[in-house]
Amino acid sequence: MTIQNRTYKLTDIIRLPFGCSALHASLLMLQKFAAGVVPTLQVLVSSAFINTALSVLGGRSPVSAIYPGIAAIVALIAYTWIAETLSRFSKVRLESAARVRFRGAITEKRAKLLYQYIEDNDTWDLISRVAKAPETQIKTGYENFLTLISIFLQVGGLLVLLLANVWWAALAIIGFTIPMVLLAIKSGQASYEANREVTKLTRRSEYLAEVLSGRDAVEERTLFGYGNKLNEQFRKHYETARKIEMKTLLKWFIRMKAAGILVAVISLFIAGILIPPVLSGKLSIGLFISIVTAVFSLMQVMSWQLTTSIDELAKHTEYLKDLTGFSALTEQPEALLLPAPAMEFQSLELKNVRFKYPGTENYILDGLSMHITPGNHYAIVGINGAGKTTMTKLLQGLYDDYEGEILINGKQIREYSQSELKSFFSVVYQDFAKYYVPFRDNIALGDANNMDSGDDAPVLRAVESLGLQETVDGLPAGLGMPLGKISEGGQDLSGGQWQRVAMARSLVSPAPLRILDEPTAALDPTAESRLYEEFEKISRGRTTIFISHRLGSTKLANRIYVLSGGRVAEQGTHAELMAAGGEYAAMYESQRSWYL
Repeated sequence: MTIQNRTYKLTDIIRLPFGCSALHASLLMLQKFAAGVVPTLQVLVSSAFINTALSVLGGRSPVSAIYPGIAAIVALIAYTWIAETLSRFSKVRLESAARVRFRGAITEKRAKLLYQYIEDNDTWDLISRVAKAPETQIKTGYENFLTLISIFLQVGGLLVLLLANVWWAALAIIGFTIPMVLLAIKSGQASYEANREVTKLTRRSEYLAEVLSGRDAVEERTLFGYGNKLNEQFRKHYETARKIEMKTLLKWFIRMKAAGILVAVISLFIAGILIPPVLSGKLSIGLFISIVTAVFSLMQVMSWQLTTSIDELAKHTEYLKDLTGFSALTEQPEALLLPAPAMEFQSLELKNVRFKYPGTENYILDGLSMHITPGNHYAIVGINGAGKTTMTKLLQGLYDDYEGEILINGKQIREYSQSELKSFFSVVYQDFAKYYVPFRDNIALGDANNMDSGDDAPVLRAVESLGLQETVDGLPAGLGMPLGKISEGGQDLSGGQWQRVAMARSLVSPAPLRILDEPTAALDPTAESRLYEEFEKISRGRTTIFISHRLGSTKLANRIYVLSGGRVAEQGTHAELMAAGGEYAAMYESQRSWYL
């Protein structure tokens, strides 16, 4: 299953579940259809049974005449019990299938989206709504649609009985049902619109809830005692979202239930009107009891089940609108391809590159030019906001709407496939990922093409090179030890150990260019300097680019580029820049004491 770029309509309420599991979608449909017919059969069977029982009691029929009626009632009751169990089974299996196929399709689409959508709040809210429990959305929407059909079958059967006996009562109920249906549709639309409004508030409250209760912040929560303050913010966002939703629900609940009360009054009136025909013998006692029971059952269905199902179905149609918007988001077709075999690196050149983020006016890079050659170590430094990380995003092809030229081996990077571009770079980010998988896989992910080869030699070399051997030896399962606390018996690592694991992941990559984008920012300057020195030693012969606003690594570089205002303000070796007495020298002197 794939998410196609098209308009998703009501027909997709059926199409999508059948695309996930035709068998269980069919079974659920049959069960719902049967559930719509059974109530009418129950009225007819009950009516016949009561009349037969009265006839037996009056001595007009033998006792044996009642047995078929009893058998029919027992059969219907037994079917109702079995059908409920089968329905639950079908719903569970359908949701499981949707979890694999539909959620998988949503996840695949997310992975292919242009990077700019990740950094846009409105688009990210849309993505969050669509991707939140999509399998439940599919199952619930389909179930509500079938429930609605089942209700119409049930109501239709009961109205036919009323039309045959009290035609005007049936018409009255139909007349009051139409406004209730319209109210339910508007209620569902309003509820989903309220959900759109509270999405941002919900995301904030969920984040604060994680900070207040999660493991990652437990030390600082204890140390700084900020729990009460953040709890106030959490309560503020949560309560604002809750009140918006509650106000919408209450408004439409009152309107619909007021209409439901009117239907109840009509039902009582119908029951009273039917008494004279019974007394005159025009209507049998069995049919009277069955019709009255059916009318009150109809009241329950009309005022609760029908309106609830239509309300939920209206919400689902709004979800389909969001799915339509999500499907229209532009993809990077080659985003999921693995890196191509490592390509020879000859040069990297940026020529007068200018770039501003979508929807903004200020250029982050404004005339950036630099030249990178093989086998050398480079340091790109500058204050926060100078454009260092933005440059790495452009090099990796995350944004391609820049001005100027970015050339690898003399060829525009736009002319490379995504697979080829990935093969050039191995990047360790400041907010590097912590994968809660075995230690071995955490490192082997750096060379995804060969991680299933069964050869641990590259991983072992990276472990040894980055001083992680003692860490591995201290783990009960060694390289096979699950990291993090989500697996039973999993082992967490210290911040410094996680950083070394991320750098080891870069080492096993065959990419010719290694970029360290401030991955050691959380370390103290001296520890950062030592780690850069270790990485420089084990990266000799490769091209490395150290990006930082701290200058502990700059002495290791063959060439230093100082960024300011989105362009290169100074360049040269450490000695040359210190002799020049410019911006670099001032930065270094201000930080000199950190490294003493």
